[in-house]
Amino acid sequence: MSAAIVAKGLGKVYPGSRSALPALADLSLEVPSGGVYGLIGRNGAGKTTFVRIAATQLNPTSGELRVLGYDVEGEERAIRARIACVPQESRPLYFLRVEEVIYTYLKMRGLPPTDARRRTHDVLEELSLTEYRRRLVSRLSGGLRRRTICAMVLASDADVLFLDEPTTGLDPLARREVWEAIRRASRENRTILLTTHYLDEAEALSRRLALVERGRLMLEGSPADLRGRVRYPYRVTVQGRLGRADLEPYGKVSDIEGGYLVFTGESEARELARRALEVGAHLTIGPVSLEDIFLDVVGRSIEEETSPSTESAEGEEAGA
Repeated sequence: MSAAIVAKGLGKVYPGSRSALPALADLSLEVPSGGVYGLIGRNGAGKTTFVRIAATQLNPTSGELRVLGYDVEGEERAIRARIACVPQESRPLYFLRVEEVIYTYLKMRGLPPTDARRRTHDVLEELSLTEYRRRLVSRLSGGLRRRTICAMVLASDADVLFLDEPTTGLDPLARREVWEAIRRASRENRTILLTTHYLDEAEALSRRLALVERGRLMLEGSPADLRGRVRYPYRVTVQGRLGRADLEPYGKVSDIEGGYLVFTGESEARELARRALEVGAHLTIGPVSLEDIFLDVVGRSIEEETSPSTESAEGEEAGA
């Protein structure tokens, strides 16, 4: 399978940043053509910087990045004709109605009027925006404006879609509708680069994942690959009858509400299950989650923000 996006030794330092740490540091990765590629990391980890460079909104400090074979430095026009982007911070045209915003965007991308109307109608239905189609964007809630931006991009005919935290601020039902629209676009064999700090979203949608921390690539592969690379592939919760000292021989033990969480290997998990049954302790067992993997690799929760270094200057340095 050919690669839609190829980064080699990519680096970005923001002039005037409050920290000496780079936003991206020698980052190399390949995004295969077709399907969803998830870029996960904490706020400030470098995800948005990567998207802005790939979408030709920002120049790298070092390294190389190609999208569909075109260099982001020097071949911007060719790239822009074949991509569409949901930026992390977006402001649709407030003086237009919802359906006008989507239709106008599609027309500006060169779609014939008939196709633009059909795609507008379909995406309004898909994202449950039909009842708001005649409402001015200026009168929408923040969540509805976000859905409108997602609708514009997902209705496009772009070969590569950049979705930067697309479901931030959406309620659970709206999130699921956006997920289904992303899956539909994926079935059309388009390439979707999804950045998110919602790990359930990344795991539900992505064929492959890249974990980024402080601008560096920490892990890359399918969800199954990532599970296979961590030290402890199983998580066991234990409540009652067994204390920390009883559990520590089996693996890494953490306190949780009402008991303990043990990260362990397959044989150790089986032995621990037998021990729990013998003493009457309550136990649940399963493979580690993406959140568990993130904690193991990074050493902290994905909800914790990085120090103000990497992406703090992006708004001011968008043209740097």
